Amino acid sequence: MQNNQTLGAYQLDVENKKNTLLLVASNNNTASKEARTRNVFDHLAQAEKLFANREILQTTYIPDVLPHREKEMNDLAAMLVPALRMQAPSNVIIYGLPGTGKTALAKIVGKELESKGLENGHHIFVIYLNCHHIDTQHRVLQNIAKHFTKEQSDHNCFVGLPTDEVYSKTLALVDGQKCVAVVILDEVDKLKDDAALYTLTRINDNLKQSKVSVICISNNLRFTEFLDSRIQSSLGEENLIFSPYDAQQLQDILRERAKLALKPYVLDDGAIPLCAALAAQDNGDARRALDLLRVAAELAERNNDIKVTIRHVRQAQNKIERDRIAEVICGLPDQQKLVLYAIWRLHIHNKRNNTPTVASTGEIYNAYTDLSKAVRYNPLTQRRVADFISELDTIGVITARVISKGRHGRTREIELSSSIDLTNILQQDNLFAEISQYKIKNQSRLI
Repeated sequence: MQNNQTLGAYQLDVENKKNTLLLVASNNNTASKEARTRNVFDHLAQAEKLFANREILQTTYIPDVLPHREKEMNDLAAMLVPALRMQAPSNVIIYGLPGTGKTALAKIVGKELESKGLENGHHIFVIYLNCHHIDTQHRVLQNIAKHFTKEQSDHNCFVGLPTDEVYSKTLALVDGQKCVAVVILDEVDKLKDDAALYTLTRINDNLKQSKVSVICISNNLRFTEFLDSRIQSSLGEENLIFSPYDAQQLQDILRERAKLALKPYVLDDGAIPLCAALAAQDNGDARRALDLLRVAAELAERNNDIKVTIRHVRQAQNKIERDRIAEVICGLPDQQKLVLYAIWRLHIHNKRNNTPTVASTGEIYNAYTDLSKAVRYNPLTQRRVADFISELDTIGVITARVISKGRHGRTREIELSSSIDLTNILQQDNLFAEISQYKIKNQSRLI
């Protein structure tokens, strides 16, 4: 009898444990199912919103008004006003450093010119082309023609045609509109040849009912020096130079944008002055100031902070600098990357051996030659490598100093910029995998 009671108690205990395990498993499955149905964006969507309209702080946004560019706007409008009388305005070259409002102002004035022309019953077209992408005569003509064709099939009719036929078709389309066309060539110095400029500055000779004028925008004050003299004479009829913004002007620009882009009372008092001061140090670049404020606000929003502070601006500065350098390095040609890899390898090697981290051009060229052979590239000349070193110095990735050796002449001492961590950037590049295990001559161990 006692054995039967013991067995019964044991079976009951087992059954209870079994039920408990089933209940726990059921709860776990329910929790797991709930977790799977929960969207990864749920907690992010509920975070504190600092932006009213994020796009207004994007550098691509074109405002209705540009603070501190009233004179330049009036000057450009005065140059283009003949278009309202259906006459060809003078060709204009707009110069200025990046971020000084050249493109934005040209687009604003162009939009108002089109609007005023429509009001007066005239056909005026302002055509914006970025020569960083549209960089040949054929592409320039084709993109101008697209503005006068309605159907996609009409766009495709230019594919495969020689340039002279594209020119003839573009000429017919423009002349058929009985219009004034103002072509804005942004980053005009990126054009691969002078043919596009020559064609556009001579196009009015072949038009009977329409007129064309050109606005060239360039960061390079000397770009016309390398043009054909015939182009120089007809292109540079009017010049407009944009000076850099100062810190106070940048503050005004940021405050105007912040009113529309951010919610009220989310900016700490020091955030905008710091953004403006940092951008003023970078040649008065308004785009940099806008990027700093936008990224600072994004960082604050992600962190659920209720205000954008100086700390966020400093974090934004570091992030933008890292991203900019990484983007530049990833876009370098492979041969130039090999030069940078050689400098980096020598730097790490010297640092581990407690020797000076600077290297001469000759040492870098020898290391570059070894690396080129390792990846089966034909090494370039030492002169070309020296040009690459100068370019890397210009973008701030390395520092190159000319040192006098007295009667032995002068040499350059090159070292990596101390403010940039190249290791992570280089290791993400595909070319790095091919050379990471290669040992440079006279290098004691792999890095």
